[in-house]
Amino acid sequence: MKYFSQFILLALAVAVLLGLQYQYWLGENGRFEHNKLTTQIEEQQRLNDNQVAANNLLRTDVQDLKTGLEAVEEHARLDLGLIKPNETFVQVSTAPTTHSNY
Repeated sequence: MKYFSQFILLALAVAVLLGLQYQYWLGENGRFEHNKLTTQIEEQQRLNDNQVAANNLLRTDVQDLKTGLEAVEEHARLDLGLIKPNETFVQVSTAPTTHSNY
């Protein structure tokens, strides 16, 4: 009877230990879930950092447009094809040249 109660106590301790290990590794909010969430957080942080950089670039562009005429002129030249009086428009083609041997 003495050994039987020790065996039951040992079996109970092992069962509790296995239950705790299961909760730690596989349970809700367990280790695997934690690693998955950490990876998702890192990916979202990278996306956020890229968006912050894009926002800063836009903020700088807006500030330039508000304070100076150079940025307005640059946008007019690039987007609208502005050519001032007494300027000559030159367009350089970047298309590949092909030669035929006839």
